[in-house]
Amino acid sequence: MFTSILTDLSEGLTIGQGVICTFSALGLGILIALVYRIQHVASRNFMLTLAILPSLVQFVIMMVNGNLGTGVAVVGAFSLVRFRSVPGSSREITFIFFAMSIGLAIGMGFVSFAFFMSLLISIFSIALQKIPLLKPSTQFKELKIVIPEDLDYTEVFTDILATYTKKQELIRVKTMQLGSMIELLYEIELKDSMMEKQMIDAIRVRNGNLSVICARRQVNVDEL
Repeated sequence: MFTSILTDLSEGLTIGQGVICTFSALGLGILIALVYRIQHVASRNFMLTLAILPSLVQFVIMMVNGNLGTGVAVVGAFSLVRFRSVPGSSREITFIFFAMSIGLAIGMGFVSFAFFMSLLISIFSIALQKIPLLKPSTQFKELKIVIPEDLDYTEVFTDILATYTKKQELIRVKTMQLGSMIELLYEIELKDSMMEKQMIDAIRVRNGNLSVICARRQVNVDEL
């Protein structure tokens, strides 16, 4: 079975087979984009990128077609292109690599194998997303507190945080408004998410009713 899959069109591509590869790449690109959209909020531009990327990679691979000189020329041409964008998360980079891999497989003629791997990885990705243990905990928060400069921040909120949180760590201290204000950034784990308002009210009493922000922690560990 796998022998026939791996030898689909790899013996040489005709024009008709090239058309099949192109439409296959476009179809699988749309599938990859839809799978990503099911799991995450995505911009229209990123969805279009995932949908078109397999066919672009497939086109380049078909043009190389085993020619070493052409392959070197293509690599040199792509090395001149510099992509400037905001840093992507690990899941975004994974799906981009997924789309490129499918395009590479189709460009080499392994159409059935590309379909098989697309379905397998898509189903596996959606299934992993549904596993409760892999979902981020809603108890982890980022807490930003603004205090006046004359308030000693080292111990002022210790008792409040000990009451409402399991863990707390002061991550950053930042001066604001020409040094007249100080912003404290904590990473905390709440004991009970229903007690969040009580904690904020207690902090507001202590910091003179200045700004307090408690939000979901920005997970940077998935940045590559």
